[in-house]
Amino acid sequence: MTVPIAKLSFWGVRGSTPTVDPATWRYGGNTPCLELIAPDGTQIILDCGTGLRMLGSRWAAPNGGKVPETHILVTHYHWDHIQGIPFFSPLYVENNEFHFYSFRSKFLGRDSLKQVFEAQMALPYFPVDMSAMNAKRKFKEVEGGDSFTVGENKITARWLNHPQGCLGFRIETPAGTMAYATDNEPGDAKLDESLRELAAGADIFINDAQFTPEQLATTRKGWGHSSWLEGAKLARQVEVKTLVLFHHDPDSTDRMVDSILRQAREEFDSVFAASEGMVVTLGAPGDRVQAHMPGTRTTLRREAQFHAKVCGVTEGGKDFEEETMVRDISLQGALISLKHMPRLQSELQVTMEAPGADGVQAMNLRGYVVRIDAGAEKGHVAVGVVFTD
Repeated sequence: MTVPIAKLSFWGVRGSTPTVDPATWRYGGNTPCLELIAPDGTQIILDCGTGLRMLGSRWAAPNGGKVPETHILVTHYHWDHIQGIPFFSPLYVENNEFHFYSFRSKFLGRDSLKQVFEAQMALPYFPVDMSAMNAKRKFKEVEGGDSFTVGENKITARWLNHPQGCLGFRIETPAGTMAYATDNEPGDAKLDESLRELAAGADIFINDAQFTPEQLATTRKGWGHSSWLEGAKLARQVEVKTLVLFHHDPDSTDRMVDSILRQAREEFDSVFAASEGMVVTLGAPGDRVQAHMPGTRTTLRREAQFHAKVCGVTEGGKDFEEETMVRDISLQGALISLKHMPRLQSELQVTMEAPGADGVQAMNLRGYVVRIDAGAEKGHVAVGVVFTD
């Protein structure tokens, strides 16, 4: 019997405005866009930031090309969540069909989402108008509390605390449940409860982590965003399985996001920081949520033969220390063959010996486990590590 699997791809993870700063390259600079392929083949896109252009350039019709129909959930109408729409090439292909879902804005009234489409492509803001889009487009208004079904998947909307309004979405699939709560600020009792309902028991909870706890309490209070600490606290309260930190601030460098991730992992066991190109599988054998990091973001990759000592914690919770060889190393990560099976997402200390002008030098690195596969050698596992320090 086939195990139902859902695949979640991150095409844009940055908040507020895109970045091209080299210091933000590893996590990515495109604004929000996610793609979920449910077990029944249903394709659901969440938000239309600049990451949508990247998705369009690698477009593959859902359901193996049988029914070119896609469902797009738009959380709200701020620029960073809609600015990829004019550049999404599948919208210009006649045999495609898209179903858009979002709320009626009190500032725009009826057909708010359609109005947003038209306004951002109107003269003189864009060289062509909506008439150039040949794909079929249908718009449906939803409100916080509404639920509807797409294929075998139940989608529920909840209001979040953000200026001019914002929806969070909960998607329940046969492989598990994903909750998407970008752009929300804690502090409103009613909307805090709405967020808890959205995230309760989710296998994957994608939450706004734009600001630090210190910023949220002072200079960024009232801006409509959250922090890694608030996300970790909520994840514990409602028994989320895996937390994904999302909507990174444009001023947060890769090293700053690394630091945020380390702090979050001290508060909650299973945490990832969203990375552009990251793919998360839900419902894999063993009931694991697995994250696969993008190879394009591992810079120059080289096969290597380094002697190394690895210290960590096994799945059973016991400390281990092991001598091994490191192969296939990059600046951001490595693939390490181990006899011990470390806990997924646990931190590892890796000490490697590298030849230098003054003899053998020790290289001390710290990282976390993002992937575990069967090893090429009997009795070994291949452990994928992303280095953070």
